[in-house]
Amino acid sequence: MNTYFHSVRLDRDKCKGCTNCIKHCPTEAIRVRGGKAQIIAERCIDCGECIRVCPYHAKIAYTDPFSDIGKFKYKIALPAPSLYGQFKNLTSIDRVVMGLKLMGFDEVYEVARAADIVSCAIREKIQKKKNLPVISSACPAIVRLIQVRFPGLIDNIIDLLSPMEVAASVAKREYAEKYGVSQKDIGTFFITPCPAKMTSIKNPYGIGKSSVDGAFSVIDIYGLLAGQLKKPGIVESEGETASVYGVGWANSGGEAAAAGITNSLAVDGIGNVIKVLEEIENMKLTDLQYFEGLACPGGCVGGPLTFENPYVARTRIKALSAKIANTEPSYDYAQKYIADGTVDFREPVKARPVMKIDADMVTAMKKLEAIEEIAKRLPGLDCGSCGSPSCHAMAEDIVLGDAKEMDCVFKLRDKVTSLAEQMVELTGKGKKETDR
Repeated sequence: MNTYFHSVRLDRDKCKGCTNCIKHCPTEAIRVRGGKAQIIAERCIDCGECIRVCPYHAKIAYTDPFSDIGKFKYKIALPAPSLYGQFKNLTSIDRVVMGLKLMGFDEVYEVARAADIVSCAIREKIQKKKNLPVISSACPAIVRLIQVRFPGLIDNIIDLLSPMEVAASVAKREYAEKYGVSQKDIGTFFITPCPAKMTSIKNPYGIGKSSVDGAFSVIDIYGLLAGQLKKPGIVESEGETASVYGVGWANSGGEAAAAGITNSLAVDGIGNVIKVLEEIENMKLTDLQYFEGLACPGGCVGGPLTFENPYVARTRIKALSAKIANTEPSYDYAQKYIADGTVDFREPVKARPVMKIDADMVTAMKKLEAIEEIAKRLPGLDCGSCGSPSCHAMAEDIVLGDAKEMDCVFKLRDKVTSLAEQMVELTGKGKKETDR
């Protein structure tokens, strides 16, 4: 039984079966059958690429309703750094923090502060990693991609929790200590730019149970928060804030810059990341120290659940960063959580192989041979018109009983042409016999 939670869902009523999504899915997790898309759960990594490209908005992301904050006595908001780039004419990050408090949160803990902690931990941890390049663990869609498609690279992933997880854990701990309350009464809610974060809360990696109690998309929170920011005389926040580098995690390359790693490569966009992972798998980048892969274009600012154009958001974050007084992550603050293991994985990341061809090895080998034979008979155009993302995927679907060879429009055309020629030939023969 598959109990894996997926944030990305299909609205069948809106789906027109256009096949646009199957051409962009990085793990070939979507098929179109009977005029409607189908998402193969075992293959889906919740990257949200289908949400981004669907012209009918038939792909949606499940996130929690805002009313869920009422389940807890004390509520803490965890804003992703990408949230700051969504608002026009924002004078300071403090205004976002106070705006969230006006919405009903008792406290706000910037995920960018946790990014500062993780940045310091990366600097220490990277020296001990033997498998190069070390791969960032921050983007859950990329971690899931590696689990599904590049399991041989799992040991390259740095064994550090994401800033979101660290933020939730630290926020609960500090709030409980400050006010003398039980952590059980504290709820932490992440404001997410992408569905993969929501999935990682329900199915965390590197840890048995997430410290995050819920997630709201940036789009869902935008209107409510924008209304608060328009109020005159909004109070500026007081207390500790994130550094320039912590906020910079919102943009591609921000993580490596924060960790001070010069021999690094930052790549954004799921298709681009796949190309680099293939090179790493083929041992072509062993001289590279760190690889920062982000599924969304431009980094988290380009998440499918964000409101603003990613390029505009990226520019705004850079402008806000110029006003931040903290120019370096606080090592003294970070060291406490590095030393007690708050930032570390509690359990190893495991491979999540896609569907097996068959449980029996001998039968599986025969089916693989059949797939290759069928693939040779198909045109090899990978047009997607059949409802499968490629001709090879189509061959696999045929062997698994999910498609027929005549679903290929080119094979069907050839068949129809052949039948038409036969009909003409038979008609001609019949006419000659009648004439006799």
